[in-house]
Amino acid sequence: MNANRVLWVTGAGSGMGRATAVAAAARGWRVALSGRRADALDETAELVAEADGQSLTLPLDARDPTEVPAAHARITTTWDQVTDLVLAAGLNTPQRYWHDQTLETFEHIVATNLTAVARVIDAVLPGMRARGYGQIVVVSSYAAWRFSSHAGVAYSASKAALAAICQSLNAQEAEHGVRACHLCPGDVDTEFLDLRPEVPDAERRQVMLSSADVAAAILYVLDVPAHVRIDELVISPMSQA
Repeated sequence: MNANRVLWVTGAGSGMGRATAVAAAARGWRVALSGRRADALDETAELVAEADGQSLTLPLDARDPTEVPAAHARITTTWDQVTDLVLAAGLNTPQRYWHDQTLETFEHIVATNLTAVARVIDAVLPGMRARGYGQIVVVSSYAAWRFSSHAGVAYSASKAALAAICQSLNAQEAEHGVRACHLCPGDVDTEFLDLRPEVPDAERRQVMLSSADVAAAILYVLDVPAHVRIDELVISPMSQA
């Protein structure tokens, strides 16, 4: 079955996206890698090759309405329709409060965390419907599951909206064999932490989740039988406040 799986990962250049791509490739899945940084995607592709996996590197900005369909077309012509989608790209800013944020930055974050997610899903859905099978994992945030006043206005709003994205998919696309999971990780030790107003030190990072921890949870979701749906999954370290 794995040889027939085509996984598209956004945010594949680092962190949870990279860890998921490499872990899936090691299981024999063909993995398409997307993200804005071509050099980072190349590094992920090298790790996939070391795991004896197959990858297709597709640098793109998912906010661009022309780049996503073009990337999707390359996947389908190179391999086949996308069977599994992991949306791991995200954005935040150190300016997280009404008193220091700008609406320009707010729109930038929402475009990345919400609109771009919908755009990629919209690209793969016709193929999933035609195949009668599709798994979508939207990597959201603990802040979408339990409100955090310090996560950021734009970040919290955009991530919370992802729950509705997943719920609408499950309500409207189940008859076509399509499932979606709203995955809400707590603190994860990735470079994303550098966007916090106060960057955690090494001691605080040691007790956080690793990218591999989250990747294992994502693959668990992707591996459940076709009649099983995991609507929402929250994974957090023991130290989560």
